[in-house]
Amino acid sequence: MPAALSNLSNMFRVADLRNKVLFTLAVIGVYELGANIPCPGINYAAIHAATSGGANHAGALGFLNLFSGGGLARFAVFGLGIMPYITSSIIVQLLMVVIPKFEKWRDEGATGQKRLTQITRYMTIVLAVLQSVTLAYTFHYDPQALIGSSSSSLNFIPHFSLPLVLLIVLTMTAGTVVVMWLAELITQRGVGQGMSILIFANVVSTMPAGGAAIKDQAGWAKLGIVIVISIILLGCIVFVEQGQRRIPVTFAKRVVGRRMYGGQSTYIPMKVNTGGVVPIIFASSVLYFPILISQVLPTHGTGLAVQSWVNTHLAQPNNLVYIGIYGVLILGFAYFYAALTFDPHQQADIIRKQGGYIPGIRPGPPTERHLSMILNRITLPGAIWLGAIALLPALMLALFNIQNYPFAGTTLLIAVGVALQTLQQVDSQLMLRNYEGFLS
Repeated sequence: MPAALSNLSNMFRVADLRNKVLFTLAVIGVYELGANIPCPGINYAAIHAATSGGANHAGALGFLNLFSGGGLARFAVFGLGIMPYITSSIIVQLLMVVIPKFEKWRDEGATGQKRLTQITRYMTIVLAVLQSVTLAYTFHYDPQALIGSSSSSLNFIPHFSLPLVLLIVLTMTAGTVVVMWLAELITQRGVGQGMSILIFANVVSTMPAGGAAIKDQAGWAKLGIVIVISIILLGCIVFVEQGQRRIPVTFAKRVVGRRMYGGQSTYIPMKVNTGGVVPIIFASSVLYFPILISQVLPTHGTGLAVQSWVNTHLAQPNNLVYIGIYGVLILGFAYFYAALTFDPHQQADIIRKQGGYIPGIRPGPPTERHLSMILNRITLPGAIWLGAIALLPALMLALFNIQNYPFAGTTLLIAVGVALQTLQQVDSQLMLRNYEGFLS
């Protein structure tokens, strides 16, 4: 404990790092404030009465509410959270593979990245408008589909009219833009990746309510079992997140003038879990689409059947259909993101240009094939690990017949993954200044 306190004090001894940490905490505070301010025209007392009994953990809202830190259940200004920004980022990354122009911009460096960022921002606004319109009409005409409350006498949006809907849509869209700006501010001037930090704040803020829900449904004994298993999973997550495959690279000696360069050996680190928590977030956001779209369908006939199926199978973490689809999405996005972050062709070309080689492998195409084979092999256990961590707690909660605690594994994995990434960034900055870091 004294060593940990000493490392914590080291972080606040560096003025630049201290300012970044305090700035990040201030931005999180602003975000939490916006997540608790309801939109104009909303009957907050009615929403509080409907969700105070734990209903907001069921149905589609339980899924959406996870990534907004409870703001969506309160129909807050920041109720949409960071999800529109995440969804638009996923769409842009997928378009890079399909549209050559996007791929060209990606390879142009800072200039092309700026254009892609602008497209992501515009797409975020479009998605925020569509989602806020959907939520406004659903909260008024069919709130039970989202909140899961059995009370039909509560009026969540009194004086419902077109001008009021436009005001709500404008408020929530503006709130999404502000959240996007706050995330970028954290990335530029704070500690960690802004989008991940805000998601971390959201999922951590739901943990106490989740623990209370388990206690109310299953009692203290099963809550204790869940806590013990969660602590074991924490250790396993940290162990796997730090695991990596080191590929040795040797650089040939070369003479430039009267000096000899090269001759040293190094390695390329390839993490077992290359994508970190990103595949989990991507898979969750993909499941977010059918849940949201189902709410605008008619409440009779085929529309009602689709809504019922989605709320029963895709919005319940202990449903086998949800578990199967979620696992497949995690596996697919793990390979997709690994291909985005580590390009074997680019790495092989860099090694060849620097006069290096992997022992026993010829430079050029053989090195590229070797790196691709290692990437595919190392991504598979990492993806299976992600799926297991995300789904095993859900299976355990299903065994305990606990219904109202959404996405236990997802919450745990995102919280630990983002915390580790942020600590690594802080640790690297401390080591640059000759301080002992958290992870050393």
